[in-house]
Amino acid sequence: MEHDLERLRLQLQGLFTGGGIDHHSHSGSLHSGIVAFEMQYGQWVEEQMKQVSQLRNALNTCKSDYELRILVDTSMKHYNDLSLLKAAAAKADVFYLMSGMWKTSSERVFLWLGGVRPSEFLKILLPQLDPLTELQLMDVWSLKQSCEMAEEALSQGLEKLRQRLAESVAENLLEEGNYRPGSPEMTNATDKLEALNCFVSQVRNPAANGRILTTQQAASGLVALGEYFQRLRTLSSCWSSLPLDSRL
Repeated sequence: MEHDLERLRLQLQGLFTGGGIDHHSHSGSLHSGIVAFEMQYGQWVEEQMKQVSQLRNALNTCKSDYELRILVDTSMKHYNDLSLLKAAAAKADVFYLMSGMWKTSSERVFLWLGGVRPSEFLKILLPQLDPLTELQLMDVWSLKQSCEMAEEALSQGLEKLRQRLAESVAENLLEEGNYRPGSPEMTNATDKLEALNCFVSQVRNPAANGRILTTQQAASGLVALGEYFQRLRTLSSCWSSLPLDSRL
């Protein structure tokens, strides 16, 4: 399935880089921006693991609220940096970002617009944040509703965009040479891709609403979030190491 996804990505990419005859797409090489993104994302994951360890240690050793807040702010900025990295990657190759080929297979199960639904983060985090005050519960409930409404609007808009993109690509299929740089068909299709980039960029940073929580709760939530993704990565590693005949 992963090979099929990669082949489809290259084929789709080729449609928008010269009538489907793009040397780099056929050779399987990636855009330089994507190569840079993969390196930066690997470094991002390593740094995230370090920050989770620091936060966990600070929670266990009862660091002062001031010291904990510094670690929380650093971790939240780290998530914001990932959003910027993904935005740059989307400009280089939005198909690649949305395919999730830069993530492990377990993480791709939950992929949505190149990330994870913000409302899913809330479901993961809420059990780890008890006790919450009544005001916090109201704020979290309001945030959950706004996330779900925004996700629904984005999903509906994305589906309409996919339909328009498919219709654009399917125009005059029997006429040769329509998809070439500068052609009306190419311009129309690339306009749709610009809109696709906009959809990806609207997915919110999962750590952006940490101010609803106390410093202690925010630290606990960030540890839980980091541990969750580390477990998914570990699951993928364990699965891939199993002999094929034991997966049946």
